[in-house]
Amino acid sequence: MDIVTSLAVVTLAALVHASFQLSVSVLTLLRSHSLGAKRSKARTLRLTTSFVIGAGVMTLLLLALFSLVLGQFFGSDAPDFVWAVACGLLVGVGLVVWSFYYRRGKGTTLWIPRVFARHLSERTKATKDPAEAFSLGLTSVISELLFIAAPLLVSALVLIHLPAPWQLVGIIIYSLVSLLSLLSIWVLASAGRPLSELQKWREANKSFLQFASGGALIVLGFFVYVCKILTDAAGMS
Repeated sequence: MDIVTSLAVVTLAALVHASFQLSVSVLTLLRSHSLGAKRSKARTLRLTTSFVIGAGVMTLLLLALFSLVLGQFFGSDAPDFVWAVACGLLVGVGLVVWSFYYRRGKGTTLWIPRVFARHLSERTKATKDPAEAFSLGLTSVISELLFIAAPLLVSALVLIHLPAPWQLVGIIIYSLVSLLSLLSIWVLASAGRPLSELQKWREANKSFLQFASGGALIVLGFFVYVCKILTDAAGMS
């Protein structure tokens, strides 16, 4: 893959990452609990900003870690069987997202176990300063690793064969694009849009978000398979 195609794959993978909703749910809870505790809007803004920064930092670190590990094992280009596994993971995770990303019934309750959901809710209630909010942002990204590992893996495979400056560009692109959902919620909430309005929109569109997330993973899996594995096979024949 050339540089343009590689960065396009990274961008699409980051958009898939941005479509997942756990960090968005935690950010919404954090703002709701902060306002419910009668904290000032300025303090609430600092908390939510720290949360978004924490999520971005953890995403950047995870992608850098994936790239480092793959680079140590495979150098600048992984074998085709590794790419095939990554494509299979994308398709598999896409089917899983279609099946049970959201729990059935009303609301936007996610797949995570109830014990863990209660833990995150309690963490958001206990978060009182920006450092704790930053840590909560880190945790929210780690908590969704089951779903974001596939796009991170494919992005890392793409990045390791690029020149060093373009690797840095790719990591920055992924980190920023993956934050689009969080940044959108942050901007709307900071502008004074009520949480109830945001929640109603998420609930009304959860089926679309679920279908789009799963479909994008599957499309990305087939796209990478064609661009990398089939192209390499055609070049060898």
